[in-house]
Amino acid sequence: MVIIALITALVLIGVDQAIKQWALDTLAQVDTIPLIQDVLHLTYVENYGAAFSILQNKKWFLIGVTSLIAIGAIVLLLSKKLKSNLAIWSVALIIAGGVGNLIDRIGRGFVVDYVDFRLINFAVFNFADCCVVVGTILLAIYILYFEGKDKHLAKEKNI
Repeated sequence: MVIIALITALVLIGVDQAIKQWALDTLAQVDTIPLIQDVLHLTYVENYGAAFSILQNKKWFLIGVTSLIAIGAIVLLLSKKLKSNLAIWSVALIIAGGVGNLIDRIGRGFVVDYVDFRLINFAVFNFADCCVVVGTILLAIYILYFEGKDKHLAKEKNI
């Protein structure tokens, strides 16, 4: 399962990079394309920081932190310490998103963002961000509701 999750992460990184290349080739020329006027637009943004544009112009710090997290997550998966499919897929999504944005930071010096949800005046984001957020939410659900439950149930059966 781990190898399939890592291969899927590579595919998601490819999807992320393809969309970002489209954004560079197309959106950068027109600035924004409304999908649903004043609700959802595709808007080209160069983000020199992290989420919500925090840590602006801290490129090397962000590259270092993201690299350490991605390497640690890959090592965690390859160590086969994670037994739950939910945990494995959560970490794979986090890896995919983190590496997708890492490629941008290293190669371009900024992250390409393009999803502009204007209904609530939210920060512009990208597919890699979605992978990280979904992976993090799933990992939190696993930790809060499932981690250790199997061990706990096994102990109860032995009593």
